[in-house]
Amino acid sequence: MTTAGGWDERMPGVLRLPSGRLVRGRGLRRPLDPAAPAPSFGLYLLGEPPPAFPWESRWISWPDFRLPRDRADARAALAGAWRRAGGERVEIACGGGRGRTGTALACLAVLDGVPPEEAVAYVRAGYDRRAVETPWQRRYVRGFGAR
Repeated sequence: MTTAGGWDERMPGVLRLPSGRLVRGRGLRRPLDPAAPAPSFGLYLLGEPPPAFPWESRWISWPDFRLPRDRADARAALAGAWRRAGGERVEIACGGGRGRTGTALACLAVLDGVPPEEAVAYVRAGYDRRAVETPWQRRYVRGFGAR
């Protein structure tokens, strides 16, 4: 089923938020499925700038297994991605697609109305059971709703 943003929610990595927004999470180390549609916007969570993409993108400086270097910038980027997911194909990605991507997806879930203390479980149930890998990433999500 394709809804808000144009993703098919049956595709691997696509998370449906409570509002109906669909966001795709993925690991950049895995090749893209050539049959899958390209995102219209990508938010990339990496320690170094990503390569150029043929779609609009934004980078958050976010080292592996850590938290964003600039929390205010990350919050603004995540809020922008959430807004765009209402009508565009938004992709959130890091190297492996679990820790940083899962953390960002959980933050989007908080922005979408999921209580912060439930957001990690929501993402693990709907995206990847091993998403949000570290205790400090889980704390970051819980604190994301307080800002």
